[in-house]
Amino acid sequence: MSLDLLSYGAFFLTMALTYGIICLGLNVQWGQTGLFNVGIAGFVAIGAYVSAILTTPDDPNRLGGFGLPIAVGWVGGALATSLVSFLIGALTIRLRADYLAIATFGAAVVVQLVALNLEPVTGGPFGIGFIPRPFADYAGDPLFFSLANLGVVAAIVLALYLVLERLARSPWGRVLRAIREDEQAALALGKNAVKFRRQAFAIGGGIMGLAGAAQAHFIGFIAPDNYVPMLTFQVWAMLIVGGSGNNKGAILGAVLVWGIWAASAAAVSGIFQPGQQARAAALQIVMIGVALCAILLLRPRGLLGEERVVSRHLGGPRLPTDGKTSDAKNS
Repeated sequence: MSLDLLSYGAFFLTMALTYGIICLGLNVQWGQTGLFNVGIAGFVAIGAYVSAILTTPDDPNRLGGFGLPIAVGWVGGALATSLVSFLIGALTIRLRADYLAIATFGAAVVVQLVALNLEPVTGGPFGIGFIPRPFADYAGDPLFFSLANLGVVAAIVLALYLVLERLARSPWGRVLRAIREDEQAALALGKNAVKFRRQAFAIGGGIMGLAGAAQAHFIGFIAPDNYVPMLTFQVWAMLIVGGSGNNKGAILGAVLVWGIWAASAAAVSGIFQPGQQARAAALQIVMIGVALCAILLLRPRGLLGEERVVSRHLGGPRLPTDGKTSDAKNS
C-alpha cells in the first residue's frame, strides 16, 4: 500500500509540475509583461501535437510517425509553439487588455478546431495514441517509473526557474516590468515596447508548448477534448493563487490548485453515486473558485506575491553596527 501511495504521489507531483511549467510561461507573459493571454490551451495543444507527431511510430491513417527521440519531440514542440506565438503576437500584440484576451481566445479556439477536424494530421476526435513515454522500459516497476518521470520534470522546472529568474533580474526583465508599469516612460527612454512584448509572448508560448509536449508523453494519449477553455481557467487560477510576477509562486500555485482539483475529484467520486458524478463534477470548479476567493481575500497578491527587483548598482541603506543612529544620510 505504501509503495502504491508513493507511486501515486510521484505521479501527482509530475502532473502538477507540468502545470507549473505552463504557469512559468504565463508568468513571463502576464506577471512580467502584463499581456492578458486567455488562449493558453491552444499553445499547450500545439506543443503536445507537434511532439506527438514527431515521436510516435508510423501510422498510415495520419501524418507523422517519425519515431524520433522524446527529447527531440519536446524541443520541436517548444520551438513550434514559440514560432506560432511570435506570429500571433505580430498580429495581436498591439491590442490591449480585453482586446488581446479576445484575440488569444480566438486563436486557441482555432487551434482546437484544427485539431478536431484535420484528421489526417491530428487524428481528429480520436486523437493520437501510442505516444512514447519516458522510461517506458521500466513501466513494470511503478515506483521507479513514477520517480524517474518526476525527476525529469523536476529538472526541467528547476532549469526553467533558474533561467527565468536570471532573465527577470537582467536589463531585459527590467524593461518588461517598466513597460508593464508605465509604457510611456519606457518609450521616452527609447525602448521599443512592441518588440519586447513580442519577445515575451514568444518565450512564454514556447514554455507552454514544452509543458504540453511533456504532458502528452507522460499521459501517452492526446485528443482535442484535452485542450478546452477549462485548462486556461485552471492555469490562471494557479498563477493568481501562487502570486503573479513571482516564479516560485507560479510553481507553488500549480501544485496547490492541482491538489485541490484532485482532492475535489476524489470527493465527488466518494460522495455521489456513479449516475450523478457527471453533473457533480461541476463542483470541482466551484471548489477552486471558493479557494481562489478565500486566498485573494487573505492574500490579495497571492501566496507569495511579486518580489520587487532592484538593480544591483543601487546601494541599499546602511544599517548601524554599533547600536547608534546611522549617519548615512549625512555622509
